[in-house]
Amino acid sequence: MAPAVLARLGRIAARRGICLLVGGDARAALRARCGLHLPDRPAGPGLTAFLLARQRRVPWAMLSLAVHGHAGLSRARRVDADFGFVSPAFPTASHPGAPALGPLRWAALAARLGRPAVALGGVAPASARRLPRHGPGRVAGLAAIGALAG
Repeated sequence: MAPAVLARLGRIAARRGICLLVGGDARAALRARCGLHLPDRPAGPGLTAFLLARQRRVPWAMLSLAVHGHAGLSRARRVDADFGFVSPAFPTASHPGAPALGPLRWAALAARLGRPAVALGGVAPASARRLPRHGPGRVAGLAAIGALAG
């Protein structure tokens, strides 16, 4: 995404009280004064600077990351993520063949995360109702790709 477009989106999000996350590009997140989402791969350049901004408690430096298993749990604790996208909750067209967690394993992983868990992967109205809304491992938010398209 063009830096000017990202900066404009960041300003719009800030005015509306929305957390805008940049996927995987810590330098772009810093430039745009946006949050950062770390996918399930090694972080690129700029992560240290972003983490230093978080230590200074700048309000826009939210951090989320992908949580697919034990490694994601460990990484979330290590970088002190604000929340995690626990996925894939259910079978999803965006990752065909990826083993889905299902509601019970999703809740167990979310409970071990120790911070808010957002469900991603195969999330639609019917599947979202199958996730726990109370207690440990409860769903703190829903994220979707295909369910929002069309």
